[in-house]
Amino acid sequence: MNPLMARLMPYPFEKLKHLTANITPADLPEIAWSIGEPKHAAPDFLSGILNKNLGGFSQYPATNGLPALRETISQWCQRRFHLPAGSLTADQNVLPVTGTREALFAIVQALFDAGSSKREVWMPNPFYQIYEGATFLAGGEPRYLPCLAETDYQPNFDALTDADWDNCQMLFLCTPGNPSGQPLSLEQLQRLIRKAIAHDVLLISDECYSELYRDEDRPPPGLLQAAAAMGHTDYRHCLVFHSLSKRSNLPGLRSGFVAGDASLIAEFLRYRTYHGCAMPLPHQHVSIAAWQDETHVADNRALYNQKYQAVHDILSDKMPVRIPDASFYLWPDLERDDTQVACEWLQKANIRVLPGQYLCRTIDGVTPGYGHVRIALVAELEACIDAAERLRALL
Repeated sequence: MNPLMARLMPYPFEKLKHLTANITPADLPEIAWSIGEPKHAAPDFLSGILNKNLGGFSQYPATNGLPALRETISQWCQRRFHLPAGSLTADQNVLPVTGTREALFAIVQALFDAGSSKREVWMPNPFYQIYEGATFLAGGEPRYLPCLAETDYQPNFDALTDADWDNCQMLFLCTPGNPSGQPLSLEQLQRLIRKAIAHDVLLISDECYSELYRDEDRPPPGLLQAAAAMGHTDYRHCLVFHSLSKRSNLPGLRSGFVAGDASLIAEFLRYRTYHGCAMPLPHQHVSIAAWQDETHVADNRALYNQKYQAVHDILSDKMPVRIPDASFYLWPDLERDDTQVACEWLQKANIRVLPGQYLCRTIDGVTPGYGHVRIALVAELEACIDAAERLRALL
């Protein structure tokens, strides 16, 4: 067995299951606010497209996907992030992937140089545990960058010295953040690009929540957008990951993409031809339609915004409920043991939430997620209102 497997930590939901194994929930309908799995309906028009292309299941798909899918993704990126026409080409800068979870893990296996003197892979803390597991299995050393309230729940990159940067080989960004929902600004992203160029660091930007924003006039910026705005249109050192899971309520489709630095895309494609992870052709046709339509995405945002406002109105005088700029999470700091909170809310109100400390690591005595719970507003509006009213009574 690969000895590095021993470094993998239990997944947060395994911990939650163990924590609550002996708890008898309140005699009320369960409301799951713990797992970030979208529950809104998928776009109606996609079922017809899937049925029309069922014959594609009888063919092996190409690893790099259909040219039409890559072109659709390229055009979407250029529209959404104001990229110069032709700067992000379908043939060189875009690669469809079977879900960004798989791709975020695989990119480290493909591109991390285990023989380099630069051993560190940086990641936010709290974080999506795939970043850590990928680093362990590639032979790297994670460095956890605390995301605290005083830095708007993103890492304090200004505190890192040039000597620190010289030890870093890869940096995971999550913008908008999971669990905070707070995005990095265009200026912050540009400072990171300059550091990455100066110190030969690969920036891996997980932007899977970028389309679930609150203000229709202020969509969060992305890494490629920041690069293009500073004239860095070859996107060297930059890779972004996007998904249809949250944007289009299609987590089971397992469809996303990676885009950016052409030389890195070429190497990742070479890796993936051996990896055997090509997207089925019917899924690709569905993906084309989903990336081409924005109406269902705007409707999706409106549903989340309704839930945010309703829950905020019910709970804001009982607990610190801050509506984030993007995502579908709340990340309140309850200033008490978050594992006890999760148990109490389950036992007394049958509401499942994820303790914040399960999403992070304790470094130098600091556990950035302690006291917080992650609330995923994925249930329907009526269920979210019900849960908020239960909590109000409990609090």
